[in-house]
Formats: sequence, structure tokens, C-alpha cells
Amino acid sequence: MINKINPLLVHAFQMCSLDDYNSNLEQILDLSLQLKSDKNIQLICLPENALYMRVIEGAPIPGISINHALFNTLQTRAKELNAFFHVGSAPLIKHNKLTNASLLIPPEGLIEVSYEKIHLFDIHLTNGLKIKESDVFDPGHRPQTFDCEGWKFGQSICYDIRFSELYSYYARKDVDALLAPSSFLVPTGEAHWHVLLRARAIESQSYLIAAAQAGSHKAHGYSRDTYGHSLIIDPWGKIIQEASSDSVEVISHSLDSEQIQLVRKQIPMKLHRRAHL
Repeated sequence: MINKINPLLVHAFQMCSLDDYNSNLEQILDLSLQLKSDKNIQLICLPENALYMRVIEGAPIPGISINHALFNTLQTRAKELNAFFHVGSAPLIKHNKLTNASLLIPPEGLIEVSYEKIHLFDIHLTNGLKIKESDVFDPGHRPQTFDCEGWKFGQSICYDIRFSELYSYYARKDVDALLAPSSFLVPTGEAHWHVLLRARAIESQSYLIAAAQAGSHKAHGYSRDTYGHSLIIDPWGKIIQEASSDSVEVISHSLDSEQIQLVRKQIPMKLHRRAHL
């Protein structure tokens, strides 16, 4: 049995980011205008590549530090909304290299790097498309959780969702919710997005919030398409909120810990789990 936690209102921002920090920041600020300040803390979840989206494959990525002014701008907005911002990913400079990292921006206090993407997306599809994240990013090396108003969140980024062992770790840590900010391609999104994310929620018996990139990202005469369909999934694996395939928009839901208790009581996986497997 888990302790009852006060409900937490979460918002997933679906974006269409470009390779320009300022325009992406403006997009986030514009989306945040749809939200109202609340006496209770809220959590705003941004997608992978929220602040910088490489449109031209192989192009260099100008990294930023945690001290960059745009993070201060987001913290000012977080204070106005009484909310935490979870930046799905940004290209952060670390020891003169880049890491694809999530950041947690509180309304008050220190901004922190909360997770670094473990599984880098190096793929070659049969249609000829090649993407290689490892040409610019160093991988992260460990799972990371954070607490927000009593809710324990397990973190991942996009390609991570294909690796169930990461989520088994979070299940053993009794997380209440999972975050999977993403920038999924259209072909793989059509085949795998919904089934993978529902499976991750079901096997961990927790909520899952997947803020996504969506639509055509056009810059310098090039274009990259992403799948969209940002999701909020409940601990039973039911999709309770879903965004469109190509619109910049916000989906929201109030997380209820009683739903977690109900699912875990019916199917007590924690009691049946074999750690040696």
C-alpha cells in the first residue's frame, strides 16, 4: 500500500521546435499563457529538444550551460504560475562535451540537471534515413528520480522507452509517475509509440507523461517531421489525454494517487517481482 498523495496537476506541452533557442523559448512562453496560476503546485512537462531541435542531420549543435539566461526566464514564468518546469531535454555543455539532458526548474530555488539520456538514438532505417546522436552527445549513465509535491517521478528521454530494464528499475523504486519527453520520427511513431508507452505504464503501474515534438520542423530549406501524439497514460495503461499529430498544444490532467493504489492492489506486482531475473 502506498501513501495517499495530494493530486498534482500536470501539463504536457507539445511543441514544434527549431534550431533556434529564442524562438523555442517564445513558443514555450506562448503555450504557458494558456495556464493559470494555482495555489497548488503544478508540473509543466516539455518535450525532448524543447530548446533546440537539430533540423539538419549532422549539423553542429551549439550547447548551453545551466547558467544560460533562458533558464532564468523560465524560472520567472514558473514562479508566476506556481509551477515546476521539467525541460524534456536541452544540449548541455558538460566537461567540454554535450549531453542530452533534462532540467528541473522550480518556482523557487536552484535549477538542476535532473537526468542525462542513457540510450542514444543511432539508427539506420530501411528507407535510408540515418540519425546518429552519438556524433554530438555523450550518454548518461544512471537512472534518476525527482520528487514534486510528494510525487516520485522516474525520468527517461525518447529512445530510452525501448529499454524496459530502465523502467523495471523505476518500478522497483516505487515511482508514482514516469516522464518520457520525446521527439519520435513518424514511421517509428506509427508503429511503436502507443504500444511502448502503454507497456511502460502498465509494467510500472504508474502514470506516464510523454510530451512530444510534432509536425514539420522547417529551417534553412530543410524539414524534419515528428510524430506528435503527446500522451498522458494512467497506471492501468489507459490513455487519458492525447494530443494531435501536428499541432502545438497543451494537454493536462490531475494525477490521483488513489488510481495507483487501486491498480497495485488488484495486481500486486511488487510482491511477485523476482529481483534476480
